[in-house]
Amino acid sequence: MKKSFLKVKKFLKVFGPGVITGAADDDPSGIATYTQTGAKFGYGQLWTVIVMLPLMTAIQEACARIGAVTGHGLAAVIKTNYSKKVLYSAVLLVVVANTINIGADIGALAAAAQLIIPINFVILTLGFTTLILILEIFTSYRVYSRILIWLALSLLAYPLTVFIVSQPWHTIFVATFWPHVELNFEFFFIITGVLGTTISPYMFFWQASEEVEEEKELHLIGRYGKPKIGGKFIRNLRIDNFLGMVFSEIATWSIIVVAATVLHQNGVTDVKSAADAAKALEPLVQTFPHAGFLAKLIFAVGIIGLGLLGIPVLSGSAAYALSEAFNMKEGLNLKLKKAHGFYGVITIATLIGLMINFIGIDPIKALVFTAVFNGVAAVPLIFLIAKIARNKKIMGEYRSGWLSNTVVWITFLVMLASAVAMFYTLARG
Repeated sequence: MKKSFLKVKKFLKVFGPGVITGAADDDPSGIATYTQTGAKFGYGQLWTVIVMLPLMTAIQEACARIGAVTGHGLAAVIKTNYSKKVLYSAVLLVVVANTINIGADIGALAAAAQLIIPINFVILTLGFTTLILILEIFTSYRVYSRILIWLALSLLAYPLTVFIVSQPWHTIFVATFWPHVELNFEFFFIITGVLGTTISPYMFFWQASEEVEEEKELHLIGRYGKPKIGGKFIRNLRIDNFLGMVFSEIATWSIIVVAATVLHQNGVTDVKSAADAAKALEPLVQTFPHAGFLAKLIFAVGIIGLGLLGIPVLSGSAAYALSEAFNMKEGLNLKLKKAHGFYGVITIATLIGLMINFIGIDPIKALVFTAVFNGVAAVPLIFLIAKIARNKKIMGEYRSGWLSNTVVWITFLVMLASAVAMFYTLARG
């Protein structure tokens, strides 16, 4: 019994930046986009989950390995090995994408909270923004993220609903493994959003930087900033990354299935509000007299928990990118007085995101548009990551092998093709 406990404890120690990144990947933008996908196209885009799992695993593993091997975040590596034009372009992309995403997520938190508490939208957005900034600046992110991951367990509501509702399993199985494509703008718009909310720019910068944070905590950074790592560290990094991506994609598949069965098959093909999205969970609690309220409660807790986890990841990755680009001290392990610039970027990005909510955009629609923007912004960044991860001068013995290199380039081509198809079908009307 003791041996089994020790084995489990040893296995859980592997959990790190990969699992946290995977949890943050299913942020409010992800939930809204996957729900819209299932409502609009039924099971028609379920196959994207099977396609995305190896793609997101490969790109996130490459980012994590870059951070672990170099001892620097992605922006710092780009700065050392590429021109300022390339550096500033990459940093601008991630900062703009993250700030828009932060705004959409803050709006979603407020909209979800309004389902269960009748408080003004403006007051809720201000309250959540204040709470997030206080926790991120004055609390250890490691402690903060561990607490919020328990809230992220509310995502289990979707897998549970999958098996509670009567499902056409043969249709779902075929849709999961057999690609279905419609040659129109709406289809490619949503599929670009699905790819963009799954394979997102903020995840690239965040995981690379968090691997460095992990090394600092374990005292693995040697003289001249060179990490002292070996094959075991890289193996654990890959296990952590793979588990995080698998958990993320199980949640994605479940959200699409639930939305397709509960919403699409009952004539709801457009998710216009948080209340519409919450209806997908009503079958989970239909045995209770107040099913509608309980569904809204579970949905709201999930959105709020994942939003509180995801927004610091978004602002943090923007802060890492800008701090590394302009030689500012950075790291969530540092106190405010030692990293004014780093925490200043976090504060400014979050406040600009907050202001986006006051220009009249519906929070749920904003989440989907944000996902699409991420899908386009990720394309040039994946190109850069592929080049860096394969570079022997930068990565040494840990540069990408043929399998990792191939899958990362396939990821680039898939994301590029999706964005091009979306713009082409838009131009064709």
